[in-house]
Amino acid sequence: MTAAEAGVPALALHDVTMRFPGVIALKGISLEVNRAEVHAICGENGAGKSTLISILGGILPHGWYEGGLTLHGEPYEPNGVRAAEAQGIVVIHQELALCGNLSIADNIFLGHELTGGMLLKEEEAHERTSALLARVGLAVEPGRPAADLGIGQQQLVEIAKALAKDVRILILDEPTAALNDDDSDHLLGIIAQLRGEGTTCILVSHKLAEVRRIADRVTVIRDGAAVETLTIEEATEERIIRGMVGRDLEHRYPPREVSMGAEVLHVKDWTVPTLEDPERISGVNLSIRAGEIVGLCGLVGSGRTELAMSIFGRSFGGKPSGHLRIGGLEVSTPTVPDAIRAGLAYVTEDRKQLGLDLGSELRNNLTIVGLKKILRRGFIDDELEAGVVKKLMSRFGIRAANPSVAIGTLSGGNQQKALLGRWVLTDPKVLILDEPTRGVDVGAKYEIYSAINDLASRGVGVLLISSEIEELLGMADRIMAMSEGRISGELPARTASPESLMQLMTKEMR
Repeated sequence: MTAAEAGVPALALHDVTMRFPGVIALKGISLEVNRAEVHAICGENGAGKSTLISILGGILPHGWYEGGLTLHGEPYEPNGVRAAEAQGIVVIHQELALCGNLSIADNIFLGHELTGGMLLKEEEAHERTSALLARVGLAVEPGRPAADLGIGQQQLVEIAKALAKDVRILILDEPTAALNDDDSDHLLGIIAQLRGEGTTCILVSHKLAEVRRIADRVTVIRDGAAVETLTIEEATEERIIRGMVGRDLEHRYPPREVSMGAEVLHVKDWTVPTLEDPERISGVNLSIRAGEIVGLCGLVGSGRTELAMSIFGRSFGGKPSGHLRIGGLEVSTPTVPDAIRAGLAYVTEDRKQLGLDLGSELRNNLTIVGLKKILRRGFIDDELEAGVVKKLMSRFGIRAANPSVAIGTLSGGNQQKALLGRWVLTDPKVLILDEPTRGVDVGAKYEIYSAINDLASRGVGVLLISSEIEELLGMADRIMAMSEGRISGELPARTASPESLMQLMTKEMR
């Protein structure tokens, strides 16, 4: 009788505890994952999900933690990633690990190349790659550079890479965090397909609707401990959230008293050319009043980010044309410093690559845009800096052992709150937020929403760009849609619906 036939779990953790200096990351977690199921792991940022993944994938090797693991009923004691993969456990991390300058085939067999003597079997590698790509529904040439692929395609290559290693248990960390709806749907379909073929999948995700759609069971962890494991029938979004945050969230979006003032941003006939398209952004008109939150939606490629960055002095094409008024004054923002001086602030959609210096201290990341506030006679005043940083951490609920820790060691939610909070030092009139809650758990989302509302209540005009329609409906006063580089329509948030906004986002504008 096989382990599966005997009902032995595919993978089990037995009272696992992981200690780091000054913190217990996992506290006696026990967990069973069945064969050929999709088992979701849900928890707030900092709950211990990354540590759990690192243990399962051999990144934190056997001996570093207390407790034990079993794989199909046998002791599982990997001393590294290769040892874990040799036993069929593969982790696909949120930050993908493909080498952009290598071909897809080279990426898939990197580290376990197909060789004959001293030579690589390139033809066989390409043939096997084609077969693997077909399994994940990706029709691209094996010799194509990985850098040419979109994020969704790269995710599929990562799964093909896992299949090449004869994966038995596939662990996916936030696999759809950066994907559009179509790519997310395709990826979830592949996960369901793998389950049907007998592969066990462990899915770490903040997207509760996707969890309920694909998972068979859900384990909720909080503060390093397993709260409960639920069948998908038991796992309502409300129950998952209650387990994650330790309380009921009666409202996903905090209440807000709307009080609007004079116009703080006016954009007229805004056009941004690129080499490929002289009218990449064309004829955009928009305005925002003090205290108003205006949502901006659009499909991938609609031009939302290009519009926002061009206003903020970072056009990747030619020089924008049109008129820009901030606080009633006509301004020009050819560079980012010009935009900041004019009263603009911008929170990028990619905090890790464009927003933060992950290796630098939290305090440096918090004060970098507002150094004037902590200078005395041309030098940084340590006392001023400490006071400013303490106030920002308190006001925005940034949780860290101390301001000197590297910001890259903090949870995604705390990184995002730091990225948002630091702009207070520039006293902005207009705050542009591009995907401000991407990759952030529900508890941290609520805190970020509260911070946005607080800034609006102080007279800041907010442009909120989001791929989550429900987020725009819950936060914005008005919602504008973009399609093909143009504003395709506008609706009051109170009367808008996902369906009406999707009609605007798919409207042909050329």
